[in-house]
Amino acid sequence: MPSGDRLVLLGCKGGPAIRPGGPSPTSSLLEIAGRRVVVDCGLGVTRGLVDAGLHLKSLDLVFITHLHSDHVLELGPLVHTAWTAGLSRPVTVFGPVGTGDYWRHFTRSLAFDIDTRIADEGRPDLRDLVRVREFGEGMVMEEGGLRVSALRVDHPPVTDCFALRFEYPGLSVVFSSDTAFFPPLADFARGADILVHEAMLGEGIERLVARTGNGARLRQHLVASHSFAEQAGRVATEAGVGRLVLNHLIPADDPAIGEADWIAAARKSWSGALTIARDGLVVEPDAGVASRGETA
Repeated sequence: MPSGDRLVLLGCKGGPAIRPGGPSPTSSLLEIAGRRVVVDCGLGVTRGLVDAGLHLKSLDLVFITHLHSDHVLELGPLVHTAWTAGLSRPVTVFGPVGTGDYWRHFTRSLAFDIDTRIADEGRPDLRDLVRVREFGEGMVMEEGGLRVSALRVDHPPVTDCFALRFEYPGLSVVFSSDTAFFPPLADFARGADILVHEAMLGEGIERLVARTGNGARLRQHLVASHSFAEQAGRVATEAGVGRLVLNHLIPADDPAIGEADWIAAARKSWSGALTIARDGLVVEPDAGVASRGETA
């Protein structure tokens, strides 16, 4: 990994619910090519970025893989909080169709606060600082040597759900987004240094459904729309990636399931470098894994 680049797993949990002592929903920080890239904005992303040492006023690029709440709920609050922390230069938000509507509705809901702070505190207009770029499959961005491309994955009933590949000389990182087992993802991730892939463990599904209580068809959704850890390993093996990171864990907060269970499931199909996500974890392909705040 080029000097200064890093991947921080800010939130490792699949699904929107949060529970006492448990991890946060999905978000990651990728520092690459001198850019600060936030991938998905589940609850807790703002605190996670601060804890990772990022000054919010340096917020740069945000990518939303799809519009499920555990990936987009804190997008508006993140950018607004960065604004109150001193953000004064444009931020580009990339997301699927509908991201622009989200942003417009958010700023309308906060119009009183935004207008008051502009008049009372002399801040630039937040609405002028954010550029929303909606994307589909294919090349999303190419700038300063950084290339970002998207692949539509299989996450019913959501059709606009995209895996993302970030490439810069010396480093390539792929995020699977939420997806059922999707063999074309292996071609998309071919040779990547890091594949961040969602993962699910079958033995935890029934307990998760029972604990949630109000999702009559939740079990059917999970099985139809997400990948088991062994399937993530199959994609990583076929793609020949440098490291597999299991993320967006389902369930991530079951006391009966530990890291060893995730490792055992992935090892059925993947023998390479393996990381099981936890909030605040720093991942580096050449130096293994570092704890929060460390640079291994």
